[in-house]
Amino acid sequence: MAYKTILVHLDQKERALSRIRIAANLAKAEEGCLVGTAMIGISTLTFREAHISERDPALAAHLKFLTERAEGVVADFVQEAQAMGVLSYEGRVVDDEAGYGISMQARYSDLVVIGQTDVNAKSSIVPPDFPEFALVHTGRPVLLVPHNYQKETAGSKVLIAWNASREVRRAVTDAIPFLKRAEVVEVVMFNAETEPDMRDESSATDLAIYLARHDVNVNILQKQEAKNVGQAMLDVAAKQGSDLLVLGAYGQTRFRQFLLGGVTRTILSESPLPVLMSH
Repeated sequence: MAYKTILVHLDQKERALSRIRIAANLAKAEEGCLVGTAMIGISTLTFREAHISERDPALAAHLKFLTERAEGVVADFVQEAQAMGVLSYEGRVVDDEAGYGISMQARYSDLVVIGQTDVNAKSSIVPPDFPEFALVHTGRPVLLVPHNYQKETAGSKVLIAWNASREVRRAVTDAIPFLKRAEVVEVVMFNAETEPDMRDESSATDLAIYLARHDVNVNILQKQEAKNVGQAMLDVAAKQGSDLLVLGAYGQTRFRQFLLGGVTRTILSESPLPVLMSH
């Protein structure tokens, strides 16, 4: 697997810059295409279905403002991609709101790079549940970049949170391009005796053998016991000096698909390091 099309979500320049640079460096390493996409924030289909004319002066002025704002964000992205020496890139303005817009664009991407919600941000142009929505609906691995992250790369020291579930198995496979370039890959297990998919004592060893066939060498850390697994993951990542966390995203209920498990919500809202997740 390779990341030949990397989709990065664009919003305010000051918030998006770190994720753009991480995505750009990854596109260069993968010799892939970097696609920056900015949604205007609303779909004009909403007005058409409600039989509201887009020619209404007040509405037209607002749509013009939203479109020009998105065009400005894309122009900043193109300038940054050029400055960083990305050979293949494309900027897109999408007539849609953030969640559905990124989900549609992700259909033709290998990796989606988004920003973490900053609850203290003023005048955010994306809804606070955007990361959760993207994670559930894109159908692609999602790289979440913290809102205050300053580094321009991620993945030199990777921590895999392993419990042998379907979600984390997919996340590990999705993360192989990162793992193959990493200097250190470590595996940690939490509450292994009570995890339903961890019945086999050799699970972590089998994971190491599987990754070795991809030329990835791993170090298996001591098993951990924790009540708050999400916070425990972040504590281990800090202790190990990790700069990328890989884990599966777990849903609590099939009836309301967008409700994610407590561990996932903790990581999405509190992680100080980039996180690669698959659902």
